[in-house]
Amino acid sequence: MALNPFRAAPTVPFVAPASVRFGSFDPCRIYGSVYLETDPYRRSYCFATVYQEPEEAFADLLVYQEDNKLFADKAGFWYQTSARDFADYVLFVTDRRALADFSITYTKSRSFAGCRKQ
Repeated sequence: MALNPFRAAPTVPFVAPASVRFGSFDPCRIYGSVYLETDPYRRSYCFATVYQEPEEAFADLLVYQEDNKLFADKAGFWYQTSARDFADYVLFVTDRRALADFSITYTKSRSFAGCRKQ
């Protein structure tokens, strides 16, 4: 089949680029039920990679562990589930800080939970 040189080229409809930013996200928006994955074979199924920081001063997010899922309604308030299927977020825990998307540490006070202002 030959192309017609006298016919105008077909117009391509304008497609807006996706508004989703790949590779970066806001860890301050993570709250609710969370499952922490440690199996490296399931890393690709996780939402993000986290590092558990031993020092509170260097962590990006201070996390308070809630006993009830209903109270985990703000940034930094997590209810850790034992089942991966019932979690809002599945996060892979790594032991290398350089491979993590962000770092967390646990706090015992509800008032300290949340993102650190940088």
